[in-house]
Amino acid sequence: MKLLIWGTGNNTRKFIKNGYVGEIIGFIETVKTNADFMGKPLYGSDEIPVGYDFIVVASSYVNEIYALCIKLHIDLSKVIFLYGVKEQKGFCEPEILKEILAEANYTLYCSEFGMTDETFIRADAEKYRQLNRRESFAIQEKYMWPIMADKYAPAGANGNYFWQDLWAARLIVEQGAKEHFDIGSRLDGFIAHLLAAGIDVTMIDVREFPAEIENLYTIVDDATTLRQLEDESVESMSALCSLEHFGLGRYGDPIDPEACFKCFENIQKKLKKGGNLYISVPIGRERVEFNAHRIFFASTIIECFHGLHLKEFSCTAEGKIEYNTDIHKYDDDPHNGEWRYGLFHFYKKA
Repeated sequence: MKLLIWGTGNNTRKFIKNGYVGEIIGFIETVKTNADFMGKPLYGSDEIPVGYDFIVVASSYVNEIYALCIKLHIDLSKVIFLYGVKEQKGFCEPEILKEILAEANYTLYCSEFGMTDETFIRADAEKYRQLNRRESFAIQEKYMWPIMADKYAPAGANGNYFWQDLWAARLIVEQGAKEHFDIGSRLDGFIAHLLAAGIDVTMIDVREFPAEIENLYTIVDDATTLRQLEDESVESMSALCSLEHFGLGRYGDPIDPEACFKCFENIQKKLKKGGNLYISVPIGRERVEFNAHRIFFASTIIECFHGLHLKEFSCTAEGKIEYNTDIHKYDDDPHNGEWRYGLFHFYKKA
């Protein structure tokens, strides 16, 4: 079985790790970014070769790829969509899917499309019935709540957000901060770390906050100008994976190509002498991927924060963190679907 895999991100890596039957003869990206991927040819959507048995779509951009398949007249009877296109489409014959995808991928496929009876659930339920001796814990069909995906899921995730949140929180705690100011970082990771350490946090975000939280003070506003703060008033500040979005309209903010660069300048004005700044942004081959985000050269960030001194540049990708990295190491990194975040610790000289 000759397979082409559409996607080069985490979903593709997970598909390969989980196992499959056949030979991968290449990978497809909607917009080609490189000549190869994982030692195999990489094709753009406009140059898909012949001679394959199936295309396996292992991408979360499934609706866009489905529409592109229609536009390019790709034979959908030879396309396996691992994720939902609102409903099960493309090649759908269970026995052949089970053979190609192998147990783990097929179980995840069934979970995606609610195909409970095609998985281990019924057999496990029957075994439970045979072994169970407690009447109040007998299985009743009306209370069935089948969960299929967890059988092959890892214990947790230690991706880019995990490492950047841990990196910044650890440094802030080590600095002995009692109060901290943040621009648009993650509530359910980084901010929670700081609150658990007894640090009062003031947070600004253009979006509404979900609830009031003890020791978290919130401001719903555009942070571009940081007009909410007095100059040289902040001792500890962060912005983790937020500044790259400014001015692109993704979160309802005004369109302004210079918004993030304006904010860079204003952050420097608001920091006290001796104050610390912790930021994270995507790094690599510099570009804007409208309206998702910008990707920066690490050197661009350092140049933009010309009024501050760089204490540390590290980066995280593919579930790992790399400390004290050369700032030009990833200048030509095209990402191939796996983002690399630059972690910058600056301070303002007294």
